[in-house]
Amino acid sequence: MRVLVGGGTGFIGTALSQLLKAKGHKVTLVSRQPGPGRITWNELTGSGLPICDVVINLAGENILNPLRRWNEAFREKVLSSRLETTQMLAQAITKATQSPQAWIIVTGVAYYRPSLTAEYDEDSPGGDFDFFSNLVTKWEAAARIPGDSTRQVVVRSGVVLGRGGGAISHMLLPFRMGLGGPIGSGHQFFPWIHISDLAGILTHALEENCVQGVLNGVAPASTTTNAEFAQALGAALGRPAFIPLPSTVVQAVFGRERAIMLLEGQKVVPRRTLATGYQYSFPELGAALKDILA
Repeated sequence: MRVLVGGGTGFIGTALSQLLKAKGHKVTLVSRQPGPGRITWNELTGSGLPICDVVINLAGENILNPLRRWNEAFREKVLSSRLETTQMLAQAITKATQSPQAWIIVTGVAYYRPSLTAEYDEDSPGGDFDFFSNLVTKWEAAARIPGDSTRQVVVRSGVVLGRGGGAISHMLLPFRMGLGGPIGSGHQFFPWIHISDLAGILTHALEENCVQGVLNGVAPASTTTNAEFAQALGAALGRPAFIPLPSTVVQAVFGRERAIMLLEGQKVVPRRTLATGYQYSFPELGAALKDILA
């Protein structure tokens, strides 16, 4: 199949492109910079959607970039980098003379309200209680296109774990030095997914015509707490992991509003993802970490 991927040069996009090509699909990226196998966002706006079977959007500014202060300008960038690219692709699909078979976006489990007791599946309510949940609601709304000629899929992703990027890359140094540990209380849930499975769910969604609507992109064993994750990462590295990162430090580095993403969490289950027949490569945290750190 011919697959157009917006924001395909990042951590998730690179893994997805490799998997798609390995399965014989042809991948074209939409990015800011021109190059072989790419079109630019300006070309997309000017010339319209190239002929393709599937469109996927992964574009968006990294919310948890510790080098960026959490202020109004960065909040706006986080919002616009997601909404504008999604709207551009959705409009291009709507105007295309030949509609693609599927349109897939990746949003986040921040849609669901943090809780120490609630369990959320794809039909659970949310999306209306803070900046990040409202962001997901606006993002998913921007992706909606009229009619049913194109299948529409939303994957709400947990924390993506993989080699060479994502959340693990920021954690490795302190954990390798034996200075790692839980964030804040450690009791908060930590919904995670191995990057191979996120790429796998996206590929499954584009290949299987029965898949549509919302899928939770989390591992089925993701009823992991932050403290359990820290212990498992320490064990995988052969290091102790008992030194907690105080919530005051997290708030000082990331800002109070953004720190919520690290200090609070949700118990999210991939009920519909499993019901579509997707088989996880890394359903358990221990095996996932072993693979990443090998």
